[in-house]
This record gives sequence, C-alpha cells and structure tokens, in this order.
Amino acid sequence: MGASQSKHRITVQDKAILDMKVQRDKLKQYQKRVQVVLDREDALARELLKKGDKRRALLALRRRKYQEQMISTTDSQLLNLQQLVETIEFSLVQKDVLFGLEQGNQVLTKLNQEMRIEDVERLADDTAEAIAYQNEISELLKTQMSAEDEEAVLMKLDELERQESDRLQINMPQVPDHPLPVQHPVEADAQQDGEEKEDELSLNKQPMLA
Repeated sequence: MGASQSKHRITVQDKAILDMKVQRDKLKQYQKRVQVVLDREDALARELLKKGDKRRALLALRRRKYQEQMISTTDSQLLNLQQLVETIEFSLVQKDVLFGLEQGNQVLTKLNQEMRIEDVERLADDTAEAIAYQNEISELLKTQMSAEDEEAVLMKLDELERQESDRLQINMPQVPDHPLPVQHPVEADAQQDGEEKEDELSLNKQPMLA
C-alpha cells in the first residue's frame, strides 16, 4: 500500500510542469485578448497623426511596442523554463525554475492589466485626469523600453507618416499636366464684340408687336 502511494506522489517537478502548462495556456488566452488592444493602439496612432498630434501618436506606439515585447519575452521565458523542467537533472535547476514561474505569474498579472481598451482611449483624451495618465505612462515607458525598442517605434512612426502623406496626395485634386490655353486681351475683346453683335442681330430679327 505504501508503494502504491509513493508511485502516485506528486513531485516538485510534476507540479512545476503543471504550473508551466497553466501559464502557457493563460498566455495564449491573453495574446488573443490583447490583440484587440494592439489593433486599437495602432488605429489610434493613425488618427492622432491625421490631427497632427505626433506626440500622442508616439505614446500610443510606444505603449503598443511595450505590450508586444512583454508577450514575446514571457513566451520565450516559459519556453526556456519548459526545457529546464523536462531535463533529467531537474533537481539542479529546481530553484531557477520555481523563481521563473513566480516571475511568469507576475508578468501575466501585468498583461491582464494591459487589456483594458478604455486605457487606450485615455491616450487621446484632453481631460486633466487623462493628461496625468499620459504623462505617467510616458515616464514609465522610458524606463521599460530598450534603445532597440525605441528605434523600432520611431521607424513605425515614420512609416505611418509616409502612409498619411501618400493618402493626402491621392486625395488632392489633380493638377493638369499640360498648360492651359492663354487668351490675349485683343482676342478677348474681339470675341466680346462678336457676341454683342450676335445679340443685336437676334434682337432685330424678333417680330414687331402690333
């Protein structure tokens, strides 16, 4: 009976594998939900650029990049932890795995907080509360984003600006590619005299009233 209990005893490694699966399942769910937020941030950046509000457009793109990077990093960390969990020498890396799982839970909690679409809309508001929120997010992102992330955001902003410039050029009225005919003053006077004579003749041809 004791042998049967030891055979089915859940080890630390078993629990780590289970926790890993739970975290990866959560991450997949969050990736689908956060995509709605990412799409809205991209659309908002385009809307703000149309209004000439480059500063807020850049903030929306920075926030979007930060969220994308958070998902990518968490996914990579969970994959690395999964490989450690499945190793034969699990006892040697047990401490690292448990610490990684704890960090994973913290990141997933942060991701869950990033999924409020109303927070995206606050990036474009002009209320005092919204402006304070924008300043807070801007300062936070300065400490969270790498130089490479910032460069990628600026490239994205340039791309959106080019697209907006192209859109404006397409919507502008086309300028004729050939010179318009120029009418000289003498010709214009002669044409006017001819029109007046035609009007006078037409009046003379009208029947007289009895």
